[in-house]
Amino acid sequence: MNDRKPKVIIIGGPTATGKTSFAIALAKELDGEIVNADSMQVYREMDIGTAKPTKEERAAVPHHMLDVAYPDEPFNAALYRSMALPAIEDIWERGKIPVVVGGTGLYIKTLRGGLFSCPEADPDLRARLREEYETLGAEHMYERLQELDPEAARKIHPNDRIRVMRALEVYELTKRPPSELAKNHGFREKPFDDIVFCLYLDREALYERINRRSEKMIEQGLVEETRRLLDEGYSAQLKPMQAIGYRHMVKYLSNQCNLETALRELQRDTRRYAKRQITWFKAEDEFIWVRPEEYDAVLRRAERFLCE
Repeated sequence: MNDRKPKVIIIGGPTATGKTSFAIALAKELDGEIVNADSMQVYREMDIGTAKPTKEERAAVPHHMLDVAYPDEPFNAALYRSMALPAIEDIWERGKIPVVVGGTGLYIKTLRGGLFSCPEADPDLRARLREEYETLGAEHMYERLQELDPEAARKIHPNDRIRVMRALEVYELTKRPPSELAKNHGFREKPFDDIVFCLYLDREALYERINRRSEKMIEQGLVEETRRLLDEGYSAQLKPMQAIGYRHMVKYLSNQCNLETALRELQRDTRRYAKRQITWFKAEDEFIWVRPEEYDAVLRRAERFLCE
């Protein structure tokens, strides 16, 4: 095994489709270990709002790339790849099977194929774009991106300020559309062989699961977890604290709404997020779409892949 390129099983898909339990069952059967590919589960002290695997689930199968950064530390796809690849190589060298699981499509794509290089960020340019954002508004900035790079704009939500601003920044630094840079790069840096599955549910069933899970997060203590993070000095303006779940609880804790409204908005925004995830994964040709109940078929296909 160890003289070959690692073989990796990847389980992606939108939130609330049951990826965690599905991947743990698969890892148990294949003598594997889990590598997280969720951009929020990398943060320490953020457990309930990120739907992080429980202590029991982590005890059942070794997990990697959980709790690797504090909420106020910078973390991105490049850092993720630099840490996840050595974990995958170590798992493989020990004779185990790496099972990557998560809903952050960019992390999965970066892990599989690398990142295209861009000029370093220009603080003056970033400050100008930030000021334009504040002055002209999100709609205007998104429309600008649509004019400059329609393909990139289609993959970014109009309210995703960070990604819209970064795409505009890349365009101004390179004078080329980010989508063109991505195509030229091709994400062809293949450090391992893989088979990639995407879990899905019918939309009505998925939305019902999202609604129930949001209620469960409140019951499990999402309000208290958010309050503790704030009490520890983590700013409500930090990127992780602006994530789904935490920003809603911050709004409640700052008396901007009642808990019922916060829950309703959490459910709505999670459904919207799942819809964006589905759109993203559908654009990836190599993903094999499967339902959670098709576990046996996935297991057989994974076993054939590992024997090739």
